[in-house]
Amino acid sequence: MTSLTLKEKIGYACGDVASNFYWRIFDVFLFIFYTDVFGLHPAAVGTMMLVTRVIDAFSDPLMGALADRTKTKYGKFRPYLLWGILPLIAAGVLTFTVPDLHESDKLIWAYLTYIFMMLAYTFINVPYGALLGVITANSQERTTLTSFRFIGAFSGGSIVAYFTPTLVAYCGAGNDVLGWQITMIIYGIIAAALFSISFFTTRERISPPADQQSTVLQDIQDLMHNKPWLILFTLALIIMMTITLRGSTGTFYLKYYVNREDLIGSFSLCYMLSLAAGAAATPVMTKFLDKKTLLMLLMSMITVLSVAFYFVPSDQITLIFLLQIAIGFCLGPKSPLVFSMYADSADFGEWKHGRRATAMVFSAAAFSQKLGSAIAGAMIGWLLASMGYVANQIQTSDSQTGIILLMTLIPAIFAAISVGIITRYPLSEHRVEEIQQSLLTRKT
Repeated sequence: MTSLTLKEKIGYACGDVASNFYWRIFDVFLFIFYTDVFGLHPAAVGTMMLVTRVIDAFSDPLMGALADRTKTKYGKFRPYLLWGILPLIAAGVLTFTVPDLHESDKLIWAYLTYIFMMLAYTFINVPYGALLGVITANSQERTTLTSFRFIGAFSGGSIVAYFTPTLVAYCGAGNDVLGWQITMIIYGIIAAALFSISFFTTRERISPPADQQSTVLQDIQDLMHNKPWLILFTLALIIMMTITLRGSTGTFYLKYYVNREDLIGSFSLCYMLSLAAGAAATPVMTKFLDKKTLLMLLMSMITVLSVAFYFVPSDQITLIFLLQIAIGFCLGPKSPLVFSMYADSADFGEWKHGRRATAMVFSAAAFSQKLGSAIAGAMIGWLLASMGYVANQIQTSDSQTGIILLMTLIPAIFAAISVGIITRYPLSEHRVEEIQQSLLTRKT
């Protein structure tokens, strides 16, 4: 089993720091950008997010199939970290450009640029995610590597969450449209440098069986008969709904319920840092609890904390921050745990079917996350519209109630559902070790 160097772990993590200069923008700021800067109706935004992300979600398995069949001297997945840089930068700037068009034409522009943005993100991020499954076969090392990855993700997210409002204001000097364009150019340049570091510091060590011959249809059929993966697919979708509902609603919650728009940066920063702390603590936690038990415990705690959040008055700023930090710490280990489990499910698939499709496993995982995010985004738009939300105005009591529910009780329901799903996951740590030993025996 390969023992990874600190340099490679940090190098791999740089890729998710880069990714979060985009994903965290989508998660925290994109919805309120479309309503309060771009000028779109919240229901139209919700529908657009559902339609575009569903379209993009179907591109993930296709991207996975392409990456699995890529052959270069640098490996299957690493080259995409360089090939995808320029499309990602261009898409980011265009998505945050507000054209001087009629409202219906602006909506078309939003659809086209957001689809381009998500496809560009898929082109670089699916191979990056799949890279985790071929760097090492050691399950504990994978957990450690995913912890590094998501420490990087949440660190990048912290930078974005805290500095974006200030950077937009500074770069735009009162013109938010210009401020967003310049901000996305800056983030694109930083992301390009970080993806390059990830390319040059990582190595691919696990290959499919030498005689493997499979079609895309076979890869998909293998996934449909991979019980651990199917459970993880459903789990990731539900948990992503919890995360997206809270992440995207947080800006509305502070601006329109707490009436402290000035706290958005600090609030988001504390949340991101608590996510990073939870991710960093994951390898320690897994020494005492297996992945399945730990994930069940954490999602149960998130359910309780989210319900408690509902009862906090708007003037209790300290308590609001403390609960957000606690939820972030409990959510932090989710990504290292689930992505490590995805890598284990790829081993299970190879053991069961004699074929390995690492990128397909991870791309379909991205599919479930994007689908969960799309459904949550649509829920936000539709509920805000039904409750009478009006951008940049004092909200009615109904509108405030909708914002509070989206921040607290609705995510709590999905967190509770996820606990039940986790109970069905069949791979214990001992079973994973048996599978990996069997694969090693086959190859030797």
